[in-house]
Amino acid sequence: MLTVEKLRQMGADVESGLTRCMNNEAFYLRLVEKCVSDVNFEKLKEAVEAGDLKSAFEAAHGLKGVLGNLSLTQIYDPVVEITELLRAETKMDYTQLVQTILEKRDALKTL
Repeated sequence: MLTVEKLRQMGADVESGLTRCMNNEAFYLRLVEKCVSDVNFEKLKEAVEAGDLKSAFEAAHGLKGVLGNLSLTQIYDPVVEITELLRAETKMDYTQLVQTILEKRDALKTL
């Protein structure tokens, strides 16, 4: 069962996330649970695999907003990194960075 304590242990800035959710813990946890199923995780992976940097940027940017608002810093930090690289249209292999993001998302799913 997902709890704010488990999120804290995983590195989330729970206090900031709760503040954005009017200190409603149940609401915050519901949003976190919904976030891990965000279609943008898969869109990011597929776009990177296809070499579509524009679509990858859009997916990453969407995730950045959601993860930032929930203060899920353990996933937010690598998403910010990939978002800025994609914004600059940096030619590189994004595979490892996407893998890190998905692994952190999957770890969050197991809470």
